[in-house]
Amino acid sequence: MFYHNKSTFHPVTFFLIGIPGLEDFHMWISLPFCSVYLVALLGNATILLVIKVEQTLREPMFYFLAILSTIDLALSTTSVPRMLGIFWFDAHEINYGACVAQMFLIHAFTGMEAEVLLAMAFDRYVAICAPLHYATILTSQVLVGISMCIVIRPVLLTLPMVYLIYRLPFCQTHIIAHSYCEHMGIAKLSCGNIRINGIYGLFVVSFFVLNLVLIGISYVYILRAVFRLPSHDAQLKALSTCGAHVGVICVFYIPSVFSFLTHRFGHQIPGYIHILVANLYLIIPPSLNPIIYGVRTKQIRERVLYVFTKK
Repeated sequence: MFYHNKSTFHPVTFFLIGIPGLEDFHMWISLPFCSVYLVALLGNATILLVIKVEQTLREPMFYFLAILSTIDLALSTTSVPRMLGIFWFDAHEINYGACVAQMFLIHAFTGMEAEVLLAMAFDRYVAICAPLHYATILTSQVLVGISMCIVIRPVLLTLPMVYLIYRLPFCQTHIIAHSYCEHMGIAKLSCGNIRINGIYGLFVVSFFVLNLVLIGISYVYILRAVFRLPSHDAQLKALSTCGAHVGVICVFYIPSVFSFLTHRFGHQIPGYIHILVANLYLIIPPSLNPIIYGVRTKQIRERVLYVFTKK
């Protein structure tokens, strides 16, 4: 069951329980999970198709939206098929290397989602607080630089997790009380010292908190600028556009922060609630993001109807 890697013992496979305490209901739980996943696939693919087809949607806001949809597709596909395999086919075992790879991808894509939400907040800040300089600030070179940061920083932050996991010895237990592989869930199975893993996990989370603080500051300035607009209609239009973005931020951050706090401090909270929330924050944002933008963003709503109804 275990193999020796230099001076560290690693298991050949891990055993993913799924949702502990709700094993008898896995089949029923899988139905909404599968439905939400299909909505995420269809919704984000539609957003990408509309942005690609319609030449009028070439503003930075839609550029960032296309990046968000791509990340949502990748994030949900990295996690949900494995969950459904557990729920439908009792495919609980996962190769050690595949588990570490899934951990890396989930954390990296989650970080990218946080980065693109910050980029979208910056886009709204410039559009509302400095509209006359919008085109000169958000140039194509700046967009490329922001896009590189969206991808590179989360990857660089997640790579050390792979090393920190591979350095750990695993003696007996190889059962993960989760439906997917994540950093501390794997580390807690080790018979070695995982203090560095915990410290580094907090360090990575600090970047999420920093992003959230920066988003909050940007919206303080945005709201101040909005309520200074002379036209009531202009205020409503600006608030409507920003409302869609705020909704996406809440859908992403509230479950993820709850999951993080529960993982470290919520020892009195039942395990199945923690795992359910941890699953939801990986599949709910990718499914709701295109719906929120499709309903709240006039350009997207109109273009979706146009693309699918034109002769």
